Amino acid sequence: ARYFVIKSYTEDDVHKSLKYEIWSSTDPGNKRLDKAFKECAGRGPIYLFFSVNASGHFCGMAEMLTPVDYTRSSTVWAQDKWKGVFKVRWIFVRDVPNATLRHIRLNNTQERKPVTNSRDTQELLPDAGHEMLRIFFTHPARTSLLQDFAFYEVSSLLLCRRETPF
Repeated sequence: ARYFVIKSYTEDDVHKSLKYEIWSSTDPGNKRLDKAFKECAGRGPIYLFFSVNASGHFCGMAEMLTPVDYTRSSTVWAQDKWKGVFKVRWIFVRDVPNATLRHIRLNNTQERKPVTNSRDTQELLPDAGHEMLRIFFTHPARTSLLQDFAFYEVSSLLLCRRETPF
């Protein structure tokens, strides 16, 4: 398996990923993930650990199921600047505080920063990925994005009503 950190600008985008089972990153991020997916084809999964910028926690883990389709884009994101899309399957949806993960280091970077200081599509070495996976599996699920799911659904409906003249 290979492991990557996904940094989202908004919780709403992660909600949309849960709902539609897709994700899209920046152009360099999509290229990095697509390359890894193709290199791993048939040899192991690509796991993505999601964190919303400045949230203080990671909010879930998904498996990348397809390569990036650069011919498609999605209009569900908060900003209309993401090109390309790929399918994901969510495995864990729970908040894991940064304090629980801070001891995991990015030993594949010069600075060896904590995983909690990662950039979008930062790859984790296998040991760090296994430790993240272990913590997601064992951490008690007290809060999660699922608790806010109804809020994001209602917000989306209200936004559609405002944009649709009657």
